[in-house]
Amino acid sequence: MPRHQWNSLNTQQIGAYAEYFVKMELTMHGFQVYSTEVDDRGIDFVARRESGPFIEVQVKSLRSMGYVFMQKTKFPLRPHTYLALCLFADGQEPKLFLIPSVAWLTPNAIFVDRKYDAQGQTSKPEWGLNVSKRNMAALSPYSFESTIKNFAVQIDG
Repeated sequence: MPRHQWNSLNTQQIGAYAEYFVKMELTMHGFQVYSTEVDDRGIDFVARRESGPFIEVQVKSLRSMGYVFMQKTKFPLRPHTYLALCLFADGQEPKLFLIPSVAWLTPNAIFVDRKYDAQGQTSKPEWGLNVSKRNMAALSPYSFESTIKNFAVQIDG
């Protein structure tokens, strides 16, 4: 099978690949990664650099463009909580973004706040992310490399 044929993987496989991919990328940047035993709180793992605080990471994956969301009860907006987003397109390496949860403090067309508090709405409140070709430029400051570089400056001084 040719490499990077993401559509040949099922949903569970692509999700597992994304989680391991993020863990390995963080490890390659000097982080210690600790997996959770049970994923009932929305956090897939925690990581830390030797001299810094722990960060909580929730991983989501998309096959190219679309919408992902995190339940508000499982993705609190606080400085050390991050969304790791892996975008998969056949024939290409995954694109990885590391987005601080505080990006949702000022919702907009990309960083969405869905309250679902109207009569008859049954979905739980969520933070969403609209990923489209048009929005890719606005997501570029959150590329994995950019966020890691900024994180290193904050932690390592």
